[in-house]
Amino acid sequence: MGLLVFDRFDRQSGLVPTDRLQNTWATVIGVGSIGRQVALQLVALGITKIQLIDPDEVTRTNVTSQGYLTDDVGRPKVQATGDACHAIEHLLAVEEIHDRFRREQETGPNVFCCVDSISARAAIWRALQTRCDFWADGRMLGEQIRVLAADAGQGRPHYTTTLFAQSEAQAGSCTSRSTIYAANLAAALMVHQFVRHLRGVPLDPDATFNLAAGEYVVLPVAV
Repeated sequence: MGLLVFDRFDRQSGLVPTDRLQNTWATVIGVGSIGRQVALQLVALGITKIQLIDPDEVTRTNVTSQGYLTDDVGRPKVQATGDACHAIEHLLAVEEIHDRFRREQETGPNVFCCVDSISARAAIWRALQTRCDFWADGRMLGEQIRVLAADAGQGRPHYTTTLFAQSEAQAGSCTSRSTIYAANLAAALMVHQFVRHLRGVPLDPDATFNLAAGEYVVLPVAV
């Protein structure tokens, strides 16, 4: 009696265009609270190549708020995240860059910006806005989440307006107040926008989720 073989993508069939997913790749800039979860979800979804960029090492607080393992403490975050991604899919191609983002780096057509500061976001956007097909930015402070997305047809002009001066940013950062459940939710919303892009349906260019108030709001944005 032959063994039954199940495709691991069966249950997402009809929701995620696997052929398009497996013919593209992604860059995740910042693998902290949100970025690590984005990377794991992309690999579980079925992406075949991922690039991870982050200059930091894992600390004890990252176990609680970012989902790293106790044995990861002291390791580069890109290395620990790369190993976790490989554990999901052994055939995955992973590029680990233990450094900050630099303009000259070759990056993927799909960019997930998961950094802490507005100034860093602005610098990365200036470098990559004409080089990527899809862009997602996850912002989180406590239980307040904001996800911005853009592709060739939607969201790019609006995204630029969200890059206000760092002095105008709300006090705090993802590293100062964060929880694993909020980070997972932010990552899921970013990956959802990516799947919408793959399916060729309109994005939600600017969405906020206030967990404390139980409010999810999609801002009307002109194309």
